[in-house]
Amino acid sequence: MILRHGSCRCGRVRYSVSGEPKRVGICHCTDCRQESGSAFTFFGIWEAEAFSATGETAIYEGRKFCPQCGSRLFSNDDVEAEIKLGSLDTAPTNLVPTYELWVRRRERWLQPLPGAEQYDQDRLAE
Repeated sequence: MILRHGSCRCGRVRYSVSGEPKRVGICHCTDCRQESGSAFTFFGIWEAEAFSATGETAIYEGRKFCPQCGSRLFSNDDVEAEIKLGSLDTAPTNLVPTYELWVRRRERWLQPLPGAEQYDQDRLAE
């Protein structure tokens, strides 16, 4: 079984996910852009049982981050865990997005990801 590890920049928060993700995507919504400080967020979704974390996190609107260095890391609940894939220890990954969310907010200079489903908003909103 594949085991992936990640952490915040200062190393006080560590996490791991086992197995393959349920899905991998990128999001161009305003929240993700503001949270990441970038044009989009690259994330993976795992079942809750596949996820574990150590270290103290702070939380804002369901998103957990390191209170020391500010690294954005994950959101999790009893059903699933959404991991910011840029926080994985190993890069590049073999994880490829299969969909893009909020493409109506995608920067004009970014091309649609080949082979990925395109959603004008959220997957469930359409």
